[in-house]
Amino acid sequence: MKLLSNIGSYFNLMVRTFSRPEKHSILYRQTMREIEKVGINSFPIVVVISLFVGAVITIQTNFNIENPLLPKYLVGVTVRDSLLLEFSSTMVALILAGKVGSSIASELGMMRITEQIDALEVMGINSASYLILPRIIAAVLFFPILCLLSIMVGLFGGYLSCILGGVMPANDYIYGIQYAFYPYYISYALTKTVFYAIIITSVSSYFGYHVKGGAVEVGRASTRAVVQSSILILLANLILTRTILS
Repeated sequence: MKLLSNIGSYFNLMVRTFSRPEKHSILYRQTMREIEKVGINSFPIVVVISLFVGAVITIQTNFNIENPLLPKYLVGVTVRDSLLLEFSSTMVALILAGKVGSSIASELGMMRITEQIDALEVMGINSASYLILPRIIAAVLFFPILCLLSIMVGLFGGYLSCILGGVMPANDYIYGIQYAFYPYYISYALTKTVFYAIIITSVSSYFGYHVKGGAVEVGRASTRAVVQSSILILLANLILTRTILS
């Protein structure tokens, strides 16, 4: 029953979020502010992790392809497809669920326990739309950019492992990432990223918005937001992969 109650409360909150938005000028300013917080500030962690993951996938793939009959460029093919199909969308989303999701839940939770959300309601402002809608729009607009950045940096990380680590000839790696390339894979990754952006921001906002109690409850809400967002991302990954690639 509690699960059904939470699902009902979540959809009620989303209805309020997408109904009666504030003035376009206010929504625009809020969205720009959130793009900086949830998007631009996530650049460093996405770059660092993607760089190392690209290098590690290159090293591991090269290590596992021991058959001399298999061409070396298959390493580049594997790295490219691993980044496009899974890492740069799903794995980056799980990382952002921890960074962005916990931040959103904590921020809204603190606003709730300090009665700032109640003050917005007293002034006649739709607090759900004012606080949550800009976060969702910012994530939907900017997370695909982070996904593309992750793909490029990951491929560059693999290239660096070839140049600096001597894993394999760099020419074979470059030929591999160009070989049998399907542009559709990029559309697939970006489509998944948009769904993940909605999940992370809306679920985290739900837990933060409904905090009751003090600072301890804010911490618990932040933890629940990350856990629930991660589970839903994995579930969505299964459904989207089965639907889009079938």
